[in-house]
Amino acid sequence: MTEADASETLRIVVADDQASVREGLVVLLDLLPDIEVVAAAANGEEAVAAVAESHPDAILLDLHMPVLDGIETARRLNRDHPEVAIVVLTTYHDDTSVLAALRAGARSYLTKDADRTEIAQALRGAVTGLSVLDPGVQAALVAAVGPRPEQSPKPSLPDELPDRLTRREAEILVMIARGVTNPDIAAKLYLSPHTVKSHINRIFAKTGSADRSAVVQYANEHGLL
Repeated sequence: MTEADASETLRIVVADDQASVREGLVVLLDLLPDIEVVAAAANGEEAVAAVAESHPDAILLDLHMPVLDGIETARRLNRDHPEVAIVVLTTYHDDTSVLAALRAGARSYLTKDADRTEIAQALRGAVTGLSVLDPGVQAALVAAVGPRPEQSPKPSLPDELPDRLTRREAEILVMIARGVTNPDIAAKLYLSPHTVKSHINRIFAKTGSADRSAVVQYANEHGLL
């Protein structure tokens, strides 16, 4: 779904092993006029099967589930159904859980303190490529992945950037040129892997780069390194 389609009804799968939570989320989301819950799952394997069968726009996914946990479920969905936005909704917001979920392909991460409006906004945002993190999740990430001496310094960028690059795109471009991997870019900038991929696709298009070696050459030629 694109931004132009944002007014259309979102088709959602809900996955949570607690029946009362799962059923409550289904009722809560079905009350919204632009969201339709097309399937519900009690574990990760059911969630993967439900996505394959119903082709939703997004999945609302708990992390700690039996049979197949949320992290492995997210990995499989990101691999086999990358068009489906993954929004984690869980009671856990420790840095290990958050980073594992984002690296597995989750676009947004909420705790179960979130209300109906926050959940709906996160779903809509994730479908259009945005990343939404609960404030408590952001705090956990900052505490766990804050600036470290061994990390590369943040690139110093010129005031005028070439080829209509945004400052975020230029920052990621320099990190690519320095050999930073996509997962590390996501962790250092507190972005989801999907958001990083979207930025990189735009960088390649704007700079005419076919691969990472071309990005290195571009960065050198334009004085970004």
